[in-house]
Amino acid sequence: MPLGKTADLYTGDVATQWAALQLKLTKTTAGFTPPVAARAYGYAGLTLYEAVVPGVTIRRSLVGQLQGLTALPQAESGKVYNWALSANAAEATILRNLYPTTSAANKTTLDSLETALQAAFKDTDETVNQRSIEFGKKIASAIFDWSKSDGGDAGYGRNFPASYSVPTGAGLWQPTENGQKIPMQPYWGQNRTFVKANNELPMPKPLPYSTDTKSATFGQYMDVYNKSKSLTQTEKEIAVWWADNPAETFTPPGHSYNIARIAALADKANLAKAVETFARTGIAVADAFTLCWRCKYTYNNMRPYTYVRLAIDPNWIPFWPAPPFPGYPSGHATQSSSAATVLTALYGENFAFVDNSHVSRVKDATRNVEFKARSFTSFTQAAQESADSRFYGNIHTKQDNETGLTEGKKIGANVNALAWQK
Repeated sequence: MPLGKTADLYTGDVATQWAALQLKLTKTTAGFTPPVAARAYGYAGLTLYEAVVPGVTIRRSLVGQLQGLTALPQAESGKVYNWALSANAAEATILRNLYPTTSAANKTTLDSLETALQAAFKDTDETVNQRSIEFGKKIASAIFDWSKSDGGDAGYGRNFPASYSVPTGAGLWQPTENGQKIPMQPYWGQNRTFVKANNELPMPKPLPYSTDTKSATFGQYMDVYNKSKSLTQTEKEIAVWWADNPAETFTPPGHSYNIARIAALADKANLAKAVETFARTGIAVADAFTLCWRCKYTYNNMRPYTYVRLAIDPNWIPFWPAPPFPGYPSGHATQSSSAATVLTALYGENFAFVDNSHVSRVKDATRNVEFKARSFTSFTQAAQESADSRFYGNIHTKQDNETGLTEGKKIGANVNALAWQK
């Protein structure tokens, strides 16, 4: 039993405020593509959790449960800690390490948030304050050191490696309209997953390539083409809302991390629940991107913009430009489903919420679409809409989305299956 005030007696403000700042850092720091961002959310969420878990009577550390994480600094037995200060120091430290190339203005904002939260939550006993801060810093430093061995360290500097030789052949991915010849993060699937069981999941196979008009594959791409001709205004709004392009937004995994933040705020989650929310969500989206990318670059599946022009309509223009990497399966569907699975375990199957992630964005005049908040009755419903958005955007086939949703559930279930409870 922890001495002093347990983590559940603090508000979740430290966790939710740091999550909000990380979302900003991701949006405004060069090189934070979706896979790179997902990894950063994974390590940041885990760091929050491990800085607080000694102060949560019913929760266990993930040491010994995540691949290669064999030890972390321990809180001193019989000593009082301020868990809000531990979380604050830990998150400030890990984000400085994960986003070293961010702007000077962002670094100042980070320093300011750390100082403000430290002042807001400090105890009268300065010894407790310093002990808590040092513990948080040590946790963050240890987790960052461990992160360096996963294969994705400093990935923001090598999103499009010139060393990669793009496979060629029938049905394989081809460069996008914007001229990007090297696809994004072709080696990302080789990275270490957080959860061993996720690394061992069998890889799903796409339908065999065919341009036969009677084939199931042709039907998949014809569905995309037909949808492009009959998009409703609502479907256009959904496509644009979930697009989450890097540099313009906090990326697709950031959208899931923000939904976790929205849930924690709506639930008025205490610190103990809030840090677990971000740990589960971060690990889920990080593993989702590793496994999705592994599959993408195993099959190098052709995108609709290539297939449709080749086999259906040479002059076709999709509603949304295709991202520069292979299609199968959908990253949106995979990570949204994995996040929905862990959030449902924490907040329930019928947790209604309003997703206001993009309400401050200026209207997309080209597509005549406003950014309006979207309401959901469950996390699963939101994940389904995220997947559907890529079909409406003409970026993915239904096969891509259905596989992503199925695999995401498996990934999230493996995160939930970790021994979180004593």
